[in-house]
Amino acid sequence: MAFEFHLPDIGEGVVEGEIVAWKVKVGDRVKLDQPIVEIMTDKATVEIPSPRAGVITAINYADGQICPVGNVLLVIEEEGAGKGGPAKPAAHAPEPSPPPQSQLAAGLPPPAPAAPAAAAAIQVIDATAGRARVLATPATRRLARQLGVDLGRVPPSGKRGRVTSDDVRGFAGRGASTGGAAPAARAFAPVAIAHGGDEERVPLRGLRKRIADNMTRSTQTAAHFTYVEEVDMTELVAVRERAKPRASERGVKLTYLPFIIKAVVSGLKKWPQLNASLDETTQEVVRKKYYHVGIAAQSPQGLAVSVVRDADRRSVFDLAREIDRLGEAVRNGTATRDELTGSTFTISSLGKLGGVLATPIVNFPEVGIIGVHKIEERPAVRGGQIVARWLMNLSISLDHRLVDGWDGAMFLQDVKALLEDPTTMFMEMV
Repeated sequence: MAFEFHLPDIGEGVVEGEIVAWKVKVGDRVKLDQPIVEIMTDKATVEIPSPRAGVITAINYADGQICPVGNVLLVIEEEGAGKGGPAKPAAHAPEPSPPPQSQLAAGLPPPAPAAPAAAAAIQVIDATAGRARVLATPATRRLARQLGVDLGRVPPSGKRGRVTSDDVRGFAGRGASTGGAAPAARAFAPVAIAHGGDEERVPLRGLRKRIADNMTRSTQTAAHFTYVEEVDMTELVAVRERAKPRASERGVKLTYLPFIIKAVVSGLKKWPQLNASLDETTQEVVRKKYYHVGIAAQSPQGLAVSVVRDADRRSVFDLAREIDRLGEAVRNGTATRDELTGSTFTISSLGKLGGVLATPIVNFPEVGIIGVHKIEERPAVRGGQIVARWLMNLSISLDHRLVDGWDGAMFLQDVKALLEDPTTMFMEMV
């Protein structure tokens, strides 16, 4: 008996997933719960197990393709269900099955009527019919609003007449917008890079593509501005040196990052507009009273943001343990979706390679991100004398739609004050 496996709802708000890598092929025999495919959603890669034991007879989406939630991902001929020998492999990539109600709620196509058995291999759909109800994902609809494009006028190229984000960008790039008004932002046609010699071409997919999409969306949506401040870390350097032996006794690797998190959380409580997001569907500013701090760090697959949840409730040592645990999970590729999503404010640090200055891109839909730069001994003037001090720069990028320059500068000044006087920082801790 053939079992059609529909891509399940693998996360709140997720309407589709990108196929990163298949672990099986047509004709393979699989066991129940055997890993069969890796699928990218948001910033996490989800490994999906086989829901049945049997033989793979059809795989409907190739590596790099997008599978909407509810569509048939693959077909398995269940063991012992059929008679007369093994099942013949089904045709590769048949028309996806109609989606369930969860997919309809996400704005995806309604179920297509069943075709006669003789014509099952070919299904003809009039993509121009019923254009009053435009088929598009929430992300595509949001992009259309940003570019001032009427979705009803965009020729669809997706399956079953669905309008894709590329359709919207291409339509906006031709200067066609609602009522002839100018687009809210300029869209460009895709650029083709001609061959110029010895080259290597690597498909843009998986985490690298997701990073590219998120960074583009952030810069096109958030109104970025950056503010930089120098911080005298001399006192905190001394505090950390004194605390390292006690941390080592507890098996904790103590860096400066837990102290920086504590200072940032304290600042966010005083300036709540920096721990917020804009709900574009309701035009409401959502000020969050929980503090999930994202830590942007490099992984073997690319940039990843692990999330330290409830950072305001953790001690410095507890923060250090959690940072180390999450970092190990990111490096090993075992971090879960929950560990890579849901941050309310992000810290980006390259440690000793932190450089002098950066203009970090806001981790959308957050409104702020701090870049932590290297701590080094430099000359400074104190009491009219030139002395050696441990100095560090902090650069903060903010979404000017929600955060004024004054508020961003005052927030960073409060963070600076706490880092320069650790005694005050400890008094602020809950």
